[in-house]
Amino acid sequence: MISPATDGITCFPLSVDVATEVIVKISPPNCAATLPAELRSPSELRSAALFWLAESDAVRKAEGVRLLAQAWTSGAIELDMHAALAARRPIPGKPDKPELVSPLSVRRRSMITPEGRAILIHALAHIEFNAINLALDAVWRFAGLPREYYADWLQVADEEALHFSLLTGHLRDQGYAYGDFPAHNSLWEMAEKTRQDILARIALVPRTMEARGLDATPPVRAKLAQAGDMAAAAILDIILRDEIGHVAIGNRWYNWLCKQRGLDPVASYARLAAEYQAPVMRGPFNLEARRAAGFSELELAALPTQFK
Repeated sequence: MISPATDGITCFPLSVDVATEVIVKISPPNCAATLPAELRSPSELRSAALFWLAESDAVRKAEGVRLLAQAWTSGAIELDMHAALAARRPIPGKPDKPELVSPLSVRRRSMITPEGRAILIHALAHIEFNAINLALDAVWRFAGLPREYYADWLQVADEEALHFSLLTGHLRDQGYAYGDFPAHNSLWEMAEKTRQDILARIALVPRTMEARGLDATPPVRAKLAQAGDMAAAAILDIILRDEIGHVAIGNRWYNWLCKQRGLDPVASYARLAAEYQAPVMRGPFNLEARRAAGFSELELAALPTQFK
């Protein structure tokens, strides 16, 4: 059981046998009673983030996160920044499919055939599914941070849920579904490595692995457009716009944490990348998007020069 929070905030039990019986307060007041049991979650933000992180149904997770963000915006969700929470169910919750394999085993994607494009869209959807989990984990796991920190990462989770829904909807239009193709789990593996240190988490997940999307999205978008899939290209336009904001949030909190700890951001990043064996960054780099996301000129200058 999670200990009751102070100041009138209620933390609900998250064991698997009671998790779907918690009274819901995540939608506007007139809608709460109409929600199905599986979409009910605790009325405290960090507890609710943990609840949805443990959800194994991908569609239900995305729907629940979007409802949670709406409830937060409407003031129907409280926040206990200091509660000591613990996961009572396996995290992250994930469906039986897709099968998770080594990144080297994921099929190559050809733009020539509809199936090849579907494999690519599926891979992007899986990245967004992982990104939902990463943002939820950032909300519940790390206590004692400013209120704005939790609001920022809830916004990220909400937008990642939108991206996942757009991509899986497009997959359905093409006759496929999320889970039809294998996928890899590299993003979450780095989250596991950094679960004990928020500075390492922020440095190496949003600012490194997710920032790679700023570089990779424009050429992928161009290939989809060239293949005639303008609907997918339009989705990637939305994703790139939002991901610049997500990486900016990562940069904001990374720099805040460095200031709090009296650390140099550039030197600390190099140390953390080596300590946690972060993937080596390879270009070409989207310097315009990286600047828009808040990377400093000093940080951009530290990127591998042969790939800029």
